[in-house]
Amino acid sequence: MTDPAIPTPANTGSAPQTQQPGLEPGPARKLRVAAVGDLHVGESHDRPHRDLFDQVHQDADVLCLAGDLTNFGKTREVEILLEDIKACRIPIVAVLGNHEFECGQPERVRDMLCDAGVRVLDGQAYEIDGVGFAGGKGFVGGFGRYMLSSFGEPQIKRFVQEAVDDASVIENSIRMLRTERSVVVLHYAPVVDTVVGEPPEIHAFLGSSRLGETVDRYDNVSLVVHGHAHRGAPEGRTHKGVPVYNVALPVLRTLGDVPYRVFEV
Repeated sequence: MTDPAIPTPANTGSAPQTQQPGLEPGPARKLRVAAVGDLHVGESHDRPHRDLFDQVHQDADVLCLAGDLTNFGKTREVEILLEDIKACRIPIVAVLGNHEFECGQPERVRDMLCDAGVRVLDGQAYEIDGVGFAGGKGFVGGFGRYMLSSFGEPQIKRFVQEAVDDASVIENSIRMLRTERSVVVLHYAPVVDTVVGEPPEIHAFLGSSRLGETVDRYDNVSLVVHGHAHRGAPEGRTHKGVPVYNVALPVLRTLGDVPYRVFEV
């Protein structure tokens, strides 16, 4: 089932937006963008998501994978995932999740995906049929007044600096786009709305307002998709009104039988 066309975000609030020069409207037709995250492919799995990759072309023109594609980032897990991906007949844009880092070889995971034709976002940007795709994994740190600040011990300051640096990479990705319609793909949540349902004690480890603030600096972002929060809420908005969707597979299963969500952009 395709979600309604994404509404134009309401540009309210006081934070400045970056008016990007030379934006291009692209083709008049809408692009159907499917999104899912948290596939968590394991070493013992046998064609765990073959049906997903085989059917998604019937509903969408592009597929976005929002991280945690494997359980531990092991080579064999990626190989199993790529066997399923061979069935996909549309372009795939992806970000890595924290699980891809567990084995200490995220570069290997990224290279394997890229060699298979997946367009991995980590500061890069892509344009597909007039719609831009930007983003990256993102990072943690908390939301709003509870967001961790750079104060106190040097370990805390290094932690916060990692979040700042990561948001900067994602901002550079968005800045590269010249499309009037753009999708930002993350793993971690940019707003607290879509982690509600998870224990409040772990909200700070599910995302960061820094990501939402980065998105709100640009006026050509149509929507944001992310994963990671398995028990979170399916929808939210940034402060400026940009729609945010939690497309973690466990969340999608609460919405119906289709293992992805489709948006017209």
